[in-house]
Amino acid sequence: MIYVIRHGQTALNSAHALQGRSDAPLNETGEEQAREAARQLAARGIVFRHVFSSPLQRAVQTAELVAPGVPVQCDERLMEMDYGPYEGIDLKSPPPEIITFFSDFVHNLAPEGMEQLADVVARTGAFVEEIKALDGDVLISTHAIAMKGILEHLTPDSGGSYWSKYLGNCAVYAITVDGGQLGVPVELL
Repeated sequence: MIYVIRHGQTALNSAHALQGRSDAPLNETGEEQAREAARQLAARGIVFRHVFSSPLQRAVQTAELVAPGVPVQCDERLMEMDYGPYEGIDLKSPPPEIITFFSDFVHNLAPEGMEQLADVVARTGAFVEEIKALDGDVLISTHAIAMKGILEHLTPDSGGSYWSKYLGNCAVYAITVDGGQLGVPVELL
């Protein structure tokens, strides 16, 4: 099985900032969210053999707390969407082009200077395809939009439904791997 987790909370999350590739650490709440996810996954008998993470510290810290003692391998394809000039904006009062983009991810291209969602799907999907043959349980620690990119890759008939779905800090999806085929993601936590 492959388990994909969104990182725990950071100060930028709680301030409602568009965090993107800013390298903020987990705050105390985020650390506790990751420990709670670890407890819940362990209670299901999940023991991670492989752990992958975005190189951003909030994702690495989450991986280390969820799978203590398992070496974390970082891969840039698991980084959050590049928000370019919109990095760090206040989501309580975003500019009009961000409101338009966020109002309908499926039909609106990302504003100029931002990474396009199709590119997020391509890079995260390529990563998941690359690791699907690994033995044992696999943890991927990543970010909201990067995680949605993985979910969209695995469910191309979803019509983009994951783009508008809220994924809380330390949300977890499970993906079966059977005969080299990746299954439909199932929300676990």
